[in-house]
Formats: sequence, structure tokens, C-alpha cells
Amino acid sequence: MTFDVYAPLALSLLLSAVAPVLARRAAPALAARVLASAAVLTAAATTWSLLLLTTALLGDAPPVIREAREDGHPLTDPVPTVIGLAACLALAAVAVRVHRAVRAERCTRRALRRLGAGQPADTELIVAASEVPRAFAIPGRPGRILVTSAMLNALGPAERRVLLAHERAHLTHRHGLLVSAVTLAAAADPLLEPVRAAVAFLVERWADERAAAVVGDRRVTARALARAALSAGRARVGCALQFTDRAVTRRIAALQTNPPPRLWSAALAVLALGTLPALLAADATGDLLHLLSGALH
Repeated sequence: MTFDVYAPLALSLLLSAVAPVLARRAAPALAARVLASAAVLTAAATTWSLLLLTTALLGDAPPVIREAREDGHPLTDPVPTVIGLAACLALAAVAVRVHRAVRAERCTRRALRRLGAGQPADTELIVAASEVPRAFAIPGRPGRILVTSAMLNALGPAERRVLLAHERAHLTHRHGLLVSAVTLAAAADPLLEPVRAAVAFLVERWADERAAAVVGDRRVTARALARAALSAGRARVGCALQFTDRAVTRRIAALQTNPPPRLWSAALAVLALGTLPALLAADATGDLLHLLSGALH
């Protein structure tokens, strides 16, 4: 158990180191899915490992341990008490962080739903009269696209097609769910914050690539993104999948080259890296149960 229970923490660091590399080199759709899945598995394994480590603080409290010691059976502590205490504090911090993340997600969804309130059920595009250039997807059933009049006025006809195709890609491929999942994973395991940032960037790149495919011109797509970013300026809406959010310069540069390869071998390796912490956490659980069982026989 000694190695297995700590391994998910070390593998979290490794996954965070690999995530930016995969984000730069692999196809965005594949990389986003793989990194999000790996992050969720790793975060779950890390949280479970913290639960196992807190057993060092239980002492004589659990009946199985108390009865074993009363019967004269020696029971070795699985981990040092000081580590169990640190794990208990970390677990409490995880609970607080996840609670805050869930509350923030709910707040965001309520705010976005209010933007589409009162619209007919079959309305996909909402044009808001505003001097602030904005465009973003509103996930839900149905999903909607909100664009301000200032943003539409800043773009030409072909560039408007790019913008709408980009936002439709967010809705079609449920990018909001991917970002929410990896956000909660990073809340449970702060070591995964680079993975969260990579996935948030990748869903924008994914939508850029889909828009370029729909329009059939990568240069027009890059120009639309650049013009929208210049119009939007520095202001940000932090709770939406925006057309001009997430490393615009890098996205424009990517659109000026050929689409990145899928790199299935690298993606499978990263997915395996995300699965390994779960397997090690399960093995650590088996070791702990075996230890407790041995104390009773």
C-alpha cells in the first residue's frame, strides 16, 4: 500500500506536465477528450487515496481495529499518523474546493439560462443590442448562441459564418460539459490545474477547427478570430465559451498552418496515464483490507 497510495499524487504532476505538450501537438478534439477523461480518473483516484491515508487517524475508533487489538492481534498502522493528519486536512480542503466549484457552476448555468429566458423554444441565435462586442454559446436544451450587435457589425458576412460555426461547435460537441468536468477534477486535485487550462484552450481550438471546416477557409477563420478579438478588447465574461477567449494569438497561429495530426499513440498513452492512478488506488484499497483482515485472524 505504501507506494500505491501515494502514486496518484505523483501521477497528477506527470499528467499536468504532459497536458500542455499534447495540447500543442495533437488534434484538439482528441486531446480535449483524452485529457478530460484522464483528469477525472486521476482526481477520483487522488481523492480516494486521501481517504485511505486518513485511516491513520482512526486509531482505536473503528470496531474492526478496536476488536483486533482487544483480542491481542497486532495491527500495524498503514501510514504514519502525521501523514494521516495531513491527508485529513487535505481532504477537508478538497471538500471545500469542490463545493465552491459546484456552486460556481450552478451560478454560471443560472446566469446563462436567464440570458435566453423568454425566447421561443426553437430560437438558436439571440442578437442583443449592445455596444460591447460579445459572442458566446449558452449550453442547455436547447443550446443557444448569443451575439451582440456590436460584434456582428465588426465582422463581414464570411466572418459571421465563422463565428456562428464556432459557437455551434461548442453546443454540438458539449464543450461545456468537458470544461465543467475538468474544472471539478482540478478542484478536487489542484495539481491538475494545468490540465484544466489545457482543456479550456483545446475546446476553443476544437471549435476553431470545426468553423474552418464549415467555412472551408482557414485564413478567413483566422481573420474572423483576429478581428473579433480586436473588437472585444481586454474585457472578459468569465463564465461563458467565448469566441475571443483563451489564447487568441496561439489560436490564430494554429489556423495559419495545417490541422494538427491525431497522434493516437500519444493520446492512448495519456489515457493510460490517467487510468493508472485509479488502478493503483484500487490496489492500495486491497492492501488495506488485507491488512485489516490479517489483524483479525
